[in-house]
Amino acid sequence: MTHSVTVRHNFETAHRLPHLGGKCTNLHGHSWWCEVTVSAPRTDRGTVAEFGDFKAGIRAWIDTWLDHGTMLGATDPLVGALGEEKCKIFRFGAQDDPTDAEKLAADLTAPTVENVAELVFRMARATLESISHASGASITQVKVSETHVNAASYRPVP
Repeated sequence: MTHSVTVRHNFETAHRLPHLGGKCTNLHGHSWWCEVTVSAPRTDRGTVAEFGDFKAGIRAWIDTWLDHGTMLGATDPLVGALGEEKCKIFRFGAQDDPTDAEKLAADLTAPTVENVAELVFRMARATLESISHASGASITQVKVSETHVNAASYRPVP
C-alpha cells in the first residue's frame, strides 16, 4: 500500500515557442495549474509530508519565479527586450549566469508544457528534501495544465 498527497497551485505566466512554428510562436499567456503528488510506502506520524511546509515551499517558488512573468528559451531575442523593461523572465536553457532557480531548467531548452512539468518536479523534489517527510517519500507525479484541455505529466523513472 502507498499513501499519497497532492498539492495544487495555479499561476499566470506567458511563454512562447518559436521553434515549433504556428501560433505558439507568438508571445501568449496561460492560467497554468500544477499538481504535485508525493507518495510514501508508509507514513511517519500519519503523514506523507508536512503538508503546510510542502505547500508553502511550492507556492513560494512558483510565485517568485514564474507567476506574472514570462518563460522563454535563453536564446529567444525577447529575453533582452523584456529584461531591459525590467520584466520578470525565467529562462529555460540558461548557461550564462543563470539564477539558482534557472539552474533547474539549464538542460531544458524551451518552456513547453512538458518541460514546465519537469521543472516543477525538480523544484518539488528539492522542496520535499528540505522539509519533514515520511521515510521513502518521493515525488511520484507532477501534472501541469496550460489550458483546460492541454496538460502534461512528468513521472520519474523508478
